[in-house]
Amino acid sequence: FVMIHQHAEEYYPGGAKPMIDDGCLENTDVIFGTHLWATEPLGTILCRPGAVMAAADRFTIKVFGKGGHGAHPHDTKDAVLIGSQIVSSLQHIVSRKVNPIQSAVISTGSFIADNPFNVIADQAVLIGTARSFDENVRDILEKEIEAVVKGICSMHGASYEYTYEQGYPAVVNHPAETNHLVSTAKNTEGVQQVIDGEPQMGGEDFAYYLQNVKGTFFFTGAAPEQPERVYSHHHPKFDINEKAMLTAAKVLAGAAITYHQL
Repeated sequence: FVMIHQHAEEYYPGGAKPMIDDGCLENTDVIFGTHLWATEPLGTILCRPGAVMAAADRFTIKVFGKGGHGAHPHDTKDAVLIGSQIVSSLQHIVSRKVNPIQSAVISTGSFIADNPFNVIADQAVLIGTARSFDENVRDILEKEIEAVVKGICSMHGASYEYTYEQGYPAVVNHPAETNHLVSTAKNTEGVQQVIDGEPQMGGEDFAYYLQNVKGTFFFTGAAPEQPERVYSHHHPKFDINEKAMLTAAKVLAGAAITYHQL
């Protein structure tokens, strides 16, 4: 048995790939992993076959217009206005370019155009993330984002730079190993319910392990006992019920020990 204590999940390129390159999966038949989930009650296990977490990509758009005085907008190519149109139009990609049966998210998290209040910006930088479960959808997002940027910048006579960085791939659970994990969890002390949870649009570099060996990734309920202390992940008041770590350890150990008894 191998227990992997992995660093750097949160920031691409993450810790999984370097550990794989360093041999952590050598002679490994199967892998199981978990993520504590602070909004699900203690004793809950969420696991399903197929895609459970999304591919997480990053895009950067730099808009180059023509600055000027706020009193003379007709003499400028307003990078803030252009950038605002881009942010709004990017949302049309998901609603009109992606099959509605499939899932995708485009979110612009940063819009930078730092100028005095009376100056029209000559440049703007937009940074955001694109999420998807399917590689074809992933390709659509990358291409269509640039198509939107190119069209809007052309309309205003502006230029642009566009970069799209593919981050972690989607986490895709293997069916047989998922069924084994679910069966194990149902017979584990402390587990009160096992749920076929919905896929999450968050990213996770456990995906790289599952590209190399069979396995599954599940969520362990870790909500604090007091409802007023339950906050979503990355919230400044985020907290967990630490008893969930014992539940997770029991399920992980049980799945590993009994796997070759199948």
